[in-house]
Amino acid sequence: MNSVLAGYIGFAMKSGNLISGEDLCKKEIQKRKAYLVIVAKDASENTQKVFKDKTAFYNVPIRFYGTKEELGHIIGKMPRAVIVLKDRNFATKIIDCIDQEN
Repeated sequence: MNSVLAGYIGFAMKSGNLISGEDLCKKEIQKRKAYLVIVAKDASENTQKVFKDKTAFYNVPIRFYGTKEELGHIIGKMPRAVIVLKDRNFATKIIDCIDQEN
């Protein structure tokens, strides 16, 4: 995983602008407080479909990146399939990093 990207995600976590876990992430999307959804590439097909559909409905950017292990490690938690950025600036920087890498 890109160290710059990991740094942004880590800063977002420390500043309270990131949440993880499927149920919490769904709620943030529905409350329209999500600016970016990152789903691990190794998340189940069902999880990927659920978040594709939710983000399309609520018009939230989504990116598929890394593994559950990598996402969990960056934020200092157990493996996570989904994380949500609640800050527009962090979301913009992270989208740029992911898009440049791909």
